[in-house]
Amino acid sequence: MNKTVKNPRGPVMGRPQKKVKKGTFGRVIKYLFKFYKGPIILVAICIVLSAIAGASPSIFQQTVLSYVEDALTMISGDSSTENALAAYFPLIIITVSILIGIYVIGLIASFIYTRTMAKVTQGFLHKMRTLMFSKMQKLPIKYFDTHTHGDIMSHYTNDIDTLRQLVSQSIPQMITASITIITVVCFMLYMSVWMTLVVIVGVIAITIVTKVIGGGGAKYFVRQQISLGKAEGYIEEMMNGQKVVKVFNHEDKSKAEFEKLNDQLCQDATTANKYANTLMPIINNIGHILYVLIVFVGIILVVNKVPNLSFSGSEFLQIATVISFIGMSKQFTNNISQLSQQANAIIMGLAGAERIFELLDEEPEADEGYVTLVNATEDENGNLKESEKRTGIWAWKHPHSADGSVTYTRLCGDVRLNEVDFGYVENKIVLHDVSLYAEPGQKIAFVGATGAGKTTITNLINRFYDIADGKIRYDGININKIKKDDLRRSLGIVLQDVNLFTGTVMDNIRYGKLDATDEECIAAAKLANAHSFITMLPDGYNTMLNGSGSGLSQGQRQLISIARAAVADPPVMILDEATSSIDTRTESIVQTGMDSLMKGRTVFVIAHRLSTIKNSDVIMVLDHGRIIERGSHDDLIAQRGKYYQLYTGAFELE
Repeated sequence: MNKTVKNPRGPVMGRPQKKVKKGTFGRVIKYLFKFYKGPIILVAICIVLSAIAGASPSIFQQTVLSYVEDALTMISGDSSTENALAAYFPLIIITVSILIGIYVIGLIASFIYTRTMAKVTQGFLHKMRTLMFSKMQKLPIKYFDTHTHGDIMSHYTNDIDTLRQLVSQSIPQMITASITIITVVCFMLYMSVWMTLVVIVGVIAITIVTKVIGGGGAKYFVRQQISLGKAEGYIEEMMNGQKVVKVFNHEDKSKAEFEKLNDQLCQDATTANKYANTLMPIINNIGHILYVLIVFVGIILVVNKVPNLSFSGSEFLQIATVISFIGMSKQFTNNISQLSQQANAIIMGLAGAERIFELLDEEPEADEGYVTLVNATEDENGNLKESEKRTGIWAWKHPHSADGSVTYTRLCGDVRLNEVDFGYVENKIVLHDVSLYAEPGQKIAFVGATGAGKTTITNLINRFYDIADGKIRYDGININKIKKDDLRRSLGIVLQDVNLFTGTVMDNIRYGKLDATDEECIAAAKLANAHSFITMLPDGYNTMLNGSGSGLSQGQRQLISIARAAVADPPVMILDEATSSIDTRTESIVQTGMDSLMKGRTVFVIAHRLSTIKNSDVIMVLDHGRIIERGSHDDLIAQRGKYYQLYTGAFELE
């Protein structure tokens, strides 16, 4: 098989990374509102109520202390204790009762928003995973050729987990802390503008520290997510190739490569968390300094009876106000610390969200085709007409925009390539001026060394990739005009590497045609020469397969894949080195199944074992992307060219 050029995802190790893209956070919020607008609004209201309730004790503390201070003043004067209590005790009870009521409202709001947010978070992640998987199904083969499977899996695991933390914890706590800070600042301004200015000095210091340290850590959290994806991609690759690793004693080399990736991940994660872990202690200590500063300034203002500038109407700053400010400053710095702490979690969550959005923003497989495959009936004059029922006759429905007419062309399996050029990478052509034709029922074989371009031709017929120049016609129709789904529905393919899915044997055969009956699946298995061994399995066709059919031999797995292609009953078959990895005896069994499958179909065969293609109608010999010989087996032997050398053993395939 031909190899595509790999462009590993992610940057080169050690290269400085960009920060999270602008607009990522807004996009997360947009998706949340798109899926759960009503619950999100409810959560926002509950968070505001809960935050205000949490910030309220400071203002009530100041009120109660003022009542107590006034009562003590009365007692120290001419009034008795009974009169002082009678005057202020009811006010204190009312104030405390109001505070209890606010706490109850905050408790109910917290209960509602936490319960609602749990459902929103899991539902949101469910929808995002669905969006990613749906998008993945629409991506071209090129995407999977240029991205490691482990890195793709990392989107569904690590990136989704960081998004979960962002939505369920970071955003709600950030909103709560922000609302609390705003509420506390309003209370501070209400009590004393002078004392509020002291707090603002501390805020400026905290903001500078957060910007310097938090900003420096942001890029490393992005790098951490990328390095994690690379490490997981390598682990997945090594797991799949563990037998090869052990056979070639490659364990030490694999370990060394992993340690390099693991060291890079450790370095990025350590640097990111150094910034994160340094930020909190610094902010806490600034809070402690601010705490002392408020006490110092407050005492000076009280002792010197400096006129108080406030919205409360208090003429001079009172001790009760200073005590309340001490509590509010603690609450203020704690919430600033909470914001700073969540900033790191938000950055990491946004790094994961950005990678998710990169997947969602990938260009889907382009398909501008408009010719579709339909069931048809044929009258006595040979005219085709579309039918809603399955008739056994397939036709290409070709609408013509010029005059609005629709023509029907019978699906026969006539495939022609005219002067085709192609390269997996621009400016690096791997197929040069390839022209060939396969009439219905013909068997065309491709022969050549690895990298000659054999599999590339079949990839172009499937439209896994689009050609750079030339034309490919299917039953006289340019395949660019045929919808890809319909084109691929008319083609069957059996690959060297068999992919079986978790499920029963019957389910795996039915994969070729989802509406096939059990009888059709069994008939396909008999045609593929697979029925006898399937009936010997523990549960026959209902035997469960796991791990790509790991309990079956390579030949048995290949026979099931042939049966899967047979049940689809396509007019064109592609057999890509389907017998190259099995022994000669098993090959004869598989070959019998394939011969039955090939009858009456247009078949493209790629094989290194030339004995399997002797009966082909036409054999194409490729070398470095060019067809250098073509003809039947006897014709090519008579020419005594490259094929003759390959067949007689004078020259071996690489």
